[in-house]
This record gives sequence, C-alpha cells and structure tokens, in this order.
Amino acid sequence: MATSDAPERRSWAVPLVVAVLACAVLTWWLRSAAGDDGRDDPAAVVQPPDLHLLAAATTQAHLRHAPLDEARRSVPTGLIVHPRHTVALWDAPSGTAFAKLTPDQLGDTWVPVVARRDGWVRVLLPSRPNGSTGWLQTSGLVRARSPYLVRVHLGSRSLELSDDGAPAGTWPVAVGAAATPTPTGRTFLLGQLTDPDQSYSPVIIPLGTHSQTLDTYGGGPGTVAIHGWTDPSVFGRAVSHGCVRVPADALAVIRTLPLGTPVLIDNG
Repeated sequence: MATSDAPERRSWAVPLVVAVLACAVLTWWLRSAAGDDGRDDPAAVVQPPDLHLLAAATTQAHLRHAPLDEARRSVPTGLIVHPRHTVALWDAPSGTAFAKLTPDQLGDTWVPVVARRDGWVRVLLPSRPNGSTGWLQTSGLVRARSPYLVRVHLGSRSLELSDDGAPAGTWPVAVGAAATPTPTGRTFLLGQLTDPDQSYSPVIIPLGTHSQTLDTYGGGPGTVAIHGWTDPSVFGRAVSHGCVRVPADALAVIRTLPLGTPVLIDNG
C-alpha cells in the first residue's frame, strides 16, 4: 500500500488475517437491511466467454479495456452488490466481456453501483487505472445498500462520515504529500486486513484506488488505504505516500462499516 515512513515498509508477504467472521456478519446484516429477496431485474442473460480467459479485477490488476468512470465527483446511491460466484465484467450491457469479478478478495467482494439498466448494473472496480468500471448482469448478484458515505477532504485534511446524509463524525487526518498525493475521485472500502504485530496500525482498510506516482510500495501494488498512525502530530498534514492516516477512534468506527461503502476523495 502507498503509505509513508519506515514502519510501513513491510512486505505484503507478512501474514495478514482477513476479518472473515466480521465480513460474514456484515453480509448477513446487509442482506437483511436491503430486503434482498434473491430476485433479479428482468433481462435476457448474455452468455460470457470462457471465464478462465479473463483477468480478475483485483487490486493487483491493470485493466486496459475497462470503461472509465465519467462522474468521479458524484456521490453513489449506496447500492452495493456482491457476486455469488465469479462473473464476467462487460464494457457495456450486452457488449464485450473484458474481465471477471470474483466473490472474494481481501474479504467478500462488495462493489458500489454507479448506474443501472434492466438486468445490468455498472460498478466501480478496485483495479488500475483509477476510475475503472464494468457492467455486471444482475443474475447471480446479491444486492444491498450501505447508508454510509466516507468523504476525505485533501485541502482541509479531514475525514467526514455520514449516515443516510446525517453527520456521523469528523476527524483530522494525514493525507498524501505533494510528491505522492492521495488520488481524488470516488472509490470504496475494498477490504479489511488485520495484523496485531503491525506497529503503526493493527487494522488496514484498503480502498479501490491506487497511487498515481508509485507503481508499488512495500511489496504491494500501490493500493491506497485508510489506517491508523501512532504519532498524532501527523494529523492535519500532507505527509503520507498516498494513504489516509486516521486517529484511533476514527479507525474504530470505519472498520465497522460494510465493505463496498462509497468513499469520495476531493480537494476541499
């Protein structure tokens, strides 16, 4: 992940325990909260090519043929989806399949919906280039809604959480330095990693976006994350390699949010 200072220069080879139980509970809660009845929108199911021939849309991938998000400053509706099994990603409804989305990566895969058509949803993806999207057929998807929105304001170096539009918390944070800025645009909470032996933050929350100046960091693909920091003097400053460092009480709240929750990063 694109983060700052010596304690963060640890390889992704260090064992990281994904909070599987927490994700399972969140999945149950999301289905209940959304009233998911398992029904799909009406549309003919388009048969994809051999899924084995398609690259997986993960945080490690670079998807050259992914359509880019044209409304990166817009707030998603909160609708999120989870594939029950590996499914094809298309460049347009009934268009060309260019990748696939797996049901888990860093925990259960939940992605935000940014557009809908009969039988199809367009979702944000966790791959490079930033702003990658793809269309999914709604058959085979679990649908839910996250009422939360995380806003990161780079100018004021603050993080703001809302719950159904109501303020739920504001904290000073550290963001990317001038040479390694935190990328702007809309993204989402991709996963949750725990490592009790990690000195700077026992919980790391990867986002579906990447550093635009670092191709790799600490053995990882330059994934931007939200995580804690032991020195509170960094909060309110632009000092990281792109990650968003947050106080302990903010991290305690954010780690309880459903995966797939939208995150909007702006220059405000």
